[in-house]
Amino acid sequence: MAGLMGRTALVIKSKYSKLLNRAENPTETLDYSYEQMLEQLQNMKRGVADVVTAKKRIELQQQKLEQNVVTLETQAKQAVAANRDDLATQALQRKVVAQQQLQEMDAQVKQLEDQQQKLIDAEQALQTKIESFRTQKEVLKAQYSAAEAQVKVGEAATGIGRGMQDTGLAIQRAKDKTEEMQARASAIDELTSTGALDDLSAGDQDQLTKELSQISSSSQVDDELAKLKAEVGSGDAPKEIPAASDETASDETPAAS
Repeated sequence: MAGLMGRTALVIKSKYSKLLNRAENPTETLDYSYEQMLEQLQNMKRGVADVVTAKKRIELQQQKLEQNVVTLETQAKQAVAANRDDLATQALQRKVVAQQQLQEMDAQVKQLEDQQQKLIDAEQALQTKIESFRTQKEVLKAQYSAAEAQVKVGEAATGIGRGMQDTGLAIQRAKDKTEEMQARASAIDELTSTGALDDLSAGDQDQLTKELSQISSSSQVDDELAKLKAEVGSGDAPKEIPAASDETASDETPAAS
């Protein structure tokens, strides 16, 4: 079960990584990384300012304690001069506490100074890194833009781009349809010329015309037959019909006259 889950996670990660690679724009990624580095630099500068502020506050407290030490020492001397050893003792005790506090503050100030220097060094190193990255970023962006433009030009010239593929397919489909229509028109012309294809637009009217023509032709034949019978005579014996020729027609013409 663990092996199956591991394989599933690996497949999901690989698919997700592939999708990210497709969606990733190197120029946008470089700009975003640069912005993140600038944000880190600003955070470091704010950190340095915070450390300096804390150190200044401690130094102000030190100045007050130093003034207090001087005051307590003066008060102790005055108490001794007035034979008030008890007051002198209290003043000296307060002076010792103030001096101890000054020593602790010195250690805190030294620690803050070290931290400040580390932040300044890190800030300077990051600043140098940002300047180098900015130069490299612009170079990479220019190279990517040039390569992208070259790819687009090459795809357009060779017709392997997606847009050119769609255009090529459209042209091929148009050619196929044109050839199909031309072949169909040629077939119709051939069938029409051979009489194998009737005019479909005539419909039932052509059929009626054909039938009427046949009836008219039959009636005309009957009329001519009846006329011939009337001329020849229905009761006479059949006569031999001489063969028609030019010489017979010329010889028989005077006799008839």
